[in-house]
Amino acid sequence: MIDLQNISLQFGGNYLFKNISYKINAGDKISLVGANGTGKSSLLKIIYGTLQPENGVVAKQKRISLGYLPQENILHKGKTLVEEAASALTDIKFLQEKESEITSLLSEPLLSDDEQNDLVNQLGEVHHKLEELDSYTANARTEKILTGLGFEESDFSRMTDELSGGWQMRIALAKILISQNDVLLMDEPTNHLDLDSLEWLISFLKGYKGALLLVSHDKHFVNEVTNKTLEIFLGKITPYNGKYDAYLKFAKERNEMLEQQYLLQQKKIKETENFIQRFRYKATKAKQVQSRIKQLEKVELIELPESKEDIKIRFPEPPQSGRITIELKQLCKSYGEKNIFHNLDFSIERGEKIALVGPNGAGKTTLAKIISGKISFDKGERLLGYNTSIAYYAQDVADVLDPDLDILETLEGIAEGKTIGQLRSLLGSFLFSGDDVFKKVGVLSGGEKSRVALTKILLTKANLIILDEPTNHLDISSKEVLQQALTAFNGSLVLVSHDVDFLRPIVNKVIEIKRNSFKVFLDGIEYYLSKREESQNIKVPKSTSKSVSLIETKKDLKRIEAELRHKKFHATKDILKEITVLEKEIELLENNEKKCEADLMNEKIYTDPQLIRQTQTEYNLTKENLQKKMNRWEKVNHELLQIERKFERLPPS
Repeated sequence: MIDLQNISLQFGGNYLFKNISYKINAGDKISLVGANGTGKSSLLKIIYGTLQPENGVVAKQKRISLGYLPQENILHKGKTLVEEAASALTDIKFLQEKESEITSLLSEPLLSDDEQNDLVNQLGEVHHKLEELDSYTANARTEKILTGLGFEESDFSRMTDELSGGWQMRIALAKILISQNDVLLMDEPTNHLDLDSLEWLISFLKGYKGALLLVSHDKHFVNEVTNKTLEIFLGKITPYNGKYDAYLKFAKERNEMLEQQYLLQQKKIKETENFIQRFRYKATKAKQVQSRIKQLEKVELIELPESKEDIKIRFPEPPQSGRITIELKQLCKSYGEKNIFHNLDFSIERGEKIALVGPNGAGKTTLAKIISGKISFDKGERLLGYNTSIAYYAQDVADVLDPDLDILETLEGIAEGKTIGQLRSLLGSFLFSGDDVFKKVGVLSGGEKSRVALTKILLTKANLIILDEPTNHLDISSKEVLQQALTAFNGSLVLVSHDVDFLRPIVNKVIEIKRNSFKVFLDGIEYYLSKREESQNIKVPKSTSKSVSLIETKKDLKRIEAELRHKKFHATKDILKEITVLEKEIELLENNEKKCEADLMNEKIYTDPQLIRQTQTEYNLTKENLQKKMNRWEKVNHELLQIERKFERLPPS
């Protein structure tokens, strides 16, 4: 499908990669990995065509379609959400317009026989292509993808201008999924996704038939959706047929072997140099000395990957808090008519490390901000425990950094007891190396500012730390530094994150927040995921009258499943019957449409003015009826989707 042939790229005189070649085949699911700055994002841009390599060729199969999701700078304006998403259906829209144009031309009375035959042939080809693209279900498919990525039906009519950066990214992601591309190139697609949307995307990509090349620092995501790993390593491409976890084991063993070979080579070089130095001026050894010099010149030096010194960061020892660090009593919070929390009772004990999970818009960030004191609430109480001190991080916290200070100066004011060398090591672990530390905050990108703000949190003496999506903009090594620090932290912690691999060793309590639901799981993320998986087998429709508890015995499971099947059957039987009737009618009309098209090409008919008029009239009437039936079929299927969606919702706790 795509053949990279001797591709090279350099910036500032240094090659990111040189003369690399690789073939991406149909169905490949590839994770593109490498240290920060090795050119992963640049390679995606080269394949897509927005960046030209210094030399080499990207050979693509004819008529192949590529979808590309960049990491940032995504903005959609001037359309409603559903209009913007539907704009990805370019092939279908083009063919539908062509169909209307041809149909209009066929109705003209002064067509010659050859013109008519040509138009009919064109129309048949258009219909064939529309069937291949599954055009009749395009609208339903668009809505399904938007819903899977976390949009509500009420969002469909909203203007995209109103949506924040994270939702803008989801629109771009939805568009490349909707457009049915042959190849997907995705740069950090999981940033800004909640856990539900992440799991939906994993499920979608597992069923995706095309090729996939992605850059992601989410280990859980990468292990679930890819089966090949492609590493940019020392300016070259190193392929590995296996999942990311298996690749990490391979890379570790390879690096250890390289280090041994490097040390052995350096020892031999040193011995050879000593021999040359010792016997350089002895005539009897001149021939041997020259031979050794030539040997040295021919040696191909072994390169070692950049070794990052293991940086272990510990939070400053926090002041001792009381047993309860913070307590919320009968708390209520609404935005307009949208109720987020009603009479919520919640407390955090000393040493608890809590993950807040759930769909976007359910209230995770709102709760984090209420706990931190950043926003007010409508009713209830927020009671700080004895000696509680709070540090809060969110993406927008970066905006309050002083733009006139450089990065190092930003940290020096709060880094008691830290030397400049220690601060530079800490900044290096968050991708600020060399002279980067002297950059003014005002010139940094949004992601860089976020990393500076996160570094400040690591130097803060607080006993309750609240972090909202801290792993966005971090590479794997930076996440590991933060992960180790949070695991060793002696205070209390609240984490809003969808990164399962990041949360695993840290949290000891999970709170799932959904609309009108607040459920506590008194264990880590693995326990929560196992319970979530179990509950998906006993989904029940949302009840407006009373809560339905999850019942976990096999007998109860079977009873609930039977009740669900019964309720679902009665809720959908009439609509399913109508769909069956519609599909039979559509099949008859499509057959008649094909018959009319064949008749229009029949010499006996198109040479007879009366017959051609009758056939053309019948054809146009069939087309009109078929379109009406298809419109009704789409509407009814949408109604069915809404009903089935109710049966997919987990019950409130």
